[in-house]
Amino acid sequence: MAMEFFDGTNHKGSDKETLYLLSGAAFMLFGAGLILSNPQIRRYLGQVGVGNLLTAALPDFDRYLKLRNM
Repeated sequence: MAMEFFDGTNHKGSDKETLYLLSGAAFMLFGAGLILSNPQIRRYLGQVGVGNLLTAALPDFDRYLKLRNM
């Protein structure tokens, strides 16, 4: 689909592709907000312990950033 909008010399499609990309990201964020606003989903995530998973992943992410900066 991207090649249909892209003309190798004029870059005509770059604005339209950027609009599609940003609108898709906005729809995903909006959809995630709708899902997370459901009380049953929030209760389930509280039982699973998503916060514990995030705190466990932070040291690995920090190590990754340190390696990347080398």
